[in-house]
Amino acid sequence: MGITSIRLADDIDKPLESLASKLDRSKNYLINQAIKEFLARHSLEDSRWSDTLEAMESIKSGKSIAEADVNAWLNNWGTGERKAPPK
Repeated sequence: MGITSIRLADDIDKPLESLASKLDRSKNYLINQAIKEFLARHSLEDSRWSDTLEAMESIKSGKSIAEADVNAWLNNWGTGERKAPPK
């Protein structure tokens, strides 16, 4: 486990101390949880951006599905008759 020291501004440290006390957790625990959530959110944003770039390339290369075909497929949901997704 790595050790990193940080200086917290008073407007962060005091509420953090209060929350740690309220939750009966250490400030260290809360900081680690916040960083984990930040990293997970950033990873998700990276993944979504990659998906977006891939979709844009697909459109540029002419690979797309007509809106009417997609709507027809979606409107069929829940009817008991399953259609294959449009290609």
